[in-house]
Amino acid sequence: MALFGNAHPIDAGQAQQDYARLLGQGEHVQTAYLLIRDTILFTDRRLILVDKQGITGKKTEYHSIPYRSITHFAVETAGTFDLDAELKIWVSGSSMPIQKTFTKGVDIYEVQAILTQFVAK
Repeated sequence: MALFGNAHPIDAGQAQQDYARLLGQGEHVQTAYLLIRDTILFTDRRLILVDKQGITGKKTEYHSIPYRSITHFAVETAGTFDLDAELKIWVSGSSMPIQKTFTKGVDIYEVQAILTQFVAK
């Protein structure tokens, strides 16, 4: 699953309120990123990809990935001419990674650290 566009951080507290209906009891949003119309939520239990579909964006797919199903991941830092950083996540049962693109303003090392914290449990 590849989404196009650049992600930038959004307030985790606001994301907690906006997506409260998706969260389990006691589940907390740790970090959140907005990607044009879509959202990436890193909770203390799982990774949630919110995919707005169609012209109006009223139809929405919520893709939940438990951290335990992530087999490995890679980050690619921004370069001199390529100003975007990338995150690739491989999930068990799928040979193709989920790819996300982040603007230069996003600390890709922080994103990697969040994944490391939860995947290593």
